[in-house]
Amino acid sequence: MTEPTASPAHLPAVIQQDEASNRVTRAIIDFVSQIPDSKVHGAADPDAQARRLTGRAAQRAALTAGTLALPPGPLGWLTILPELISIWKIQAQLVSDIAAAYGKHAELGREQMLWCLFRHTSAQAFRDLVVRLGDRLIFRRLSYGVIERVAKQIGVKVTQRALGEGLSRWMPVIGAIGVGGYAYYDTRQVAATAIAMLKNEIGVADDTTPVHAVVVSQEVPATREHRAQG
Repeated sequence: MTEPTASPAHLPAVIQQDEASNRVTRAIIDFVSQIPDSKVHGAADPDAQARRLTGRAAQRAALTAGTLALPPGPLGWLTILPELISIWKIQAQLVSDIAAAYGKHAELGREQMLWCLFRHTSAQAFRDLVVRLGDRLIFRRLSYGVIERVAKQIGVKVTQRALGEGLSRWMPVIGAIGVGGYAYYDTRQVAATAIAMLKNEIGVADDTTPVHAVVVSQEVPATREHRAQG
């Protein structure tokens, strides 16, 4: 006699998707409000230092996620949000340390942290909030309402992935390996976004001015100067 396998229809409704998404959204808003301090000093070779920091953080994230994914069944589902928050803490510290290695920790605000942690998860959420202008990244300073809207978009994406992973928690060992592997990959993506950002000049627009308007106002004088030289 074979044992019945778990399917989404038979899984206990420990957390409904909407409820989970709201919890994740609130956690994101709370999380990005504080930038971790760093004990890392500016490095002579920040790229090499960033690679070392990334390797250590990715391994920690994989181990943390894999360990939290071990409890089977409904108990495993209850570890999803604590797992996400634990991984975000590791990743936020990584972003802080990389910024310190590049000597730009003072330029790190909640907008930049939000971008580094979640840009690869939901690029669409940042469409009107961050614009590249040559070697500059212009960030719009976000009001609470905008932060809430962006966090909600990100929260939906994160929740869909997390609940999908939650099905694997009915197969604890295999699921733990998969969850740990994704945390490793995800942490390296965060580091790549942070490094790319820090290699550019970071600009900030106030929360009442659309980023595109700032870009246009900065491009016009440059165009006129170019024409004058021509």
